Amino acid sequence: MQKIRAAVIQTVSSAHPESNIRTMRRLVRQAAEAGADWAVLPEYWPLMGHSDSDKLALAEPFGAGRFQTALAEAAAECRLILFGGTIPLQSGETGKVLNTLLTYGRGGELLGRYDKIHLFGYSGLGERYAEADTIQAGASVPQLAADGWKLAQGICYDLRFPEFFRAQSPFDALVLPAAFTYTTGKAHWELLLRARAVENQCYVLAAGQGGRHESGRRTFGHSMIIDPWGDILAVLPEGEGVITADLDPVRLSSVRTRMPALAHRVL
Repeated sequence: MQKIRAAVIQTVSSAHPESNIRTMRRLVRQAAEAGADWAVLPEYWPLMGHSDSDKLALAEPFGAGRFQTALAEAAAECRLILFGGTIPLQSGETGKVLNTLLTYGRGGELLGRYDKIHLFGYSGLGERYAEADTIQAGASVPQLAADGWKLAQGICYDLRFPEFFRAQSPFDALVLPAAFTYTTGKAHWELLLRARAVENQCYVLAAGQGGRHESGRRTFGHSMIIDPWGDILAVLPEGEGVITADLDPVRLSSVRTRMPALAHRVL
């Protein structure tokens, strides 16, 4: 297992897909210029619409479409592994899409797919979110490996379900695109991310949306890279940008050897 320079990309996506595609390409290039081997995009990077139903008209068939083409091209151009945030894919249910993380290799080839399983619902303080109204839940636990690293995958609200990640173990790094609201992010984002890193003794790469969007929605940002001891290696509080850190297999082994909690699991 080799040392990896990981980049986490934060956006403040608009309601204009073509503009968001240009921003995505620019930020992936910026990650590559920083020496990144991997880059992670946030949830909903192609569109933060004025309403939750806006994404229905943009849903692509799996394997074709401008979002998938742009991701494959960006990975190939920059010669890195690109964890493509989430894009809307067509589902088998009328009026609903799949919220999907696609991973592309250095030649632009598809390496993995995960359809979000846990769908966010929240009401309070003048806010209401119900992803189940427009998203069909995924049905299978993902599996993925890259450069000899075993990877867990989750999307945003999945973060609140530790058993979901235990079902993917063992793994060395957890990849999490997200668009946490400001309200829930301020309360729980860092707490949950560091908990997942510590309990799984893994690196965490969490890419968020981070700012005020055209709809008025505010996302929390604070995209982070966290090490297996729970230390935050890099963070971007708000606004678009790129953060990087090295994922070191020696550090990973050291944490797991000094405190072999994973080997001590009973249940």
